[in-house]
Amino acid sequence: MQDPAPLPGFAAIVVAAGQGLRAGQPLPKQFARWRGKPVLRHSVESLLAAGASPLVIAVPENGEQAAHAALSGLEGYRLVTGGETRQQSVARALRAVGAAERVLIHDAARPDLPRAVIARLLAALDDHAGAIPVLPVVDSLSLDTGGMMSGTAQREQVRRVQTPQAFRFAAILAAHNAWQGDAPAGDDAQVLRAAGGEIAHVTGDERLAKLTFAEDFMTRLPPVRTGMGYDVHRLAAGEELWLGGIRIEHDKGLAGHSDADVGLHAIVDALLGAIGNGDIGSHFPPSDPQWKGASSDRFLTHAAQLVGDAGYAIGNIDLTLICEAPKIGPHREAMRTRIAELLGVDIQAISVKATTTERLGFTGRGEGIAAQAVATIIRE
Repeated sequence: MQDPAPLPGFAAIVVAAGQGLRAGQPLPKQFARWRGKPVLRHSVESLLAAGASPLVIAVPENGEQAAHAALSGLEGYRLVTGGETRQQSVARALRAVGAAERVLIHDAARPDLPRAVIARLLAALDDHAGAIPVLPVVDSLSLDTGGMMSGTAQREQVRRVQTPQAFRFAAILAAHNAWQGDAPAGDDAQVLRAAGGEIAHVTGDERLAKLTFAEDFMTRLPPVRTGMGYDVHRLAAGEELWLGGIRIEHDKGLAGHSDADVGLHAIVDALLGAIGNGDIGSHFPPSDPQWKGASSDRFLTHAAQLVGDAGYAIGNIDLTLICEAPKIGPHREAMRTRIAELLGVDIQAISVKATTTERLGFTGRGEGIAAQAVATIIRE
């Protein structure tokens, strides 16, 4: 992939001085983990990668240790202690920047920061003192007075405002120094506009959604996930042959700690893989004597329960058995029926196929049976 085009030089400020009480986290939300990393780290990494220099972060009083821990391993940022209001935090950060031509001011609570938005904002500063990313409003609007509808607003004339907001540095610093509002400004664009500066709109991005409530930190499950399982067991005289959940008469059976049903074992691994929950050995270790001779039915129903606990339903199972003997065709429908029963799904969701290796390898020599399974699960 070709490297993105370099951006004009710019400074950046990340406002991370709030307490984030509505987010329901045990610590301020900017330091809570989201998608595997602290919230603050996401946008700081994006801004550093885009070339922000200097990058100043406004943190709560006594929040330096938490901020450094969240940004461990990163270089190129500095911290300032924020004020009682967002506006005061930004003003302190602006003074810490020192001097720059352009500056982006961003809320840490918007962790997913696309580079394309940064590029659009910086380009707009060629012709304007400020620029903000916005999105259209698609719902009808109602004015509220005491819980009652008191009027409407034309949605075509309003926009949802996001951050980062971009400014010519001298203009926004002067605007903050001159601010005389009775109440704190809602954002920096309002500060610049109060000082007479013009603010351009650029196209925002839904990825810039703000983390506000506890549910915003809940994992957004993908609608569909897939897992693959593979298993092998050797054939041995004197063993029963359990395959695909049914017993088959044969001169040999599969040897293993449990009943060694290689087909069900492959499905179990596929289901566990789809939810990222280990493999059959981690749930039913062969070193544990309680599983000696156990029916693989138990393993499969346990895996199905874990899929449900993870918020998914089984979409379909595709099982391929690899062996020279026994012939699978006469038993295919019985296997499909039994697997469907164990998983609690319609038989149409179960596919059982068989193939040989043209007498090559251990399966071709009749030494064992292999199985491969693919499981597709669907968010409920």
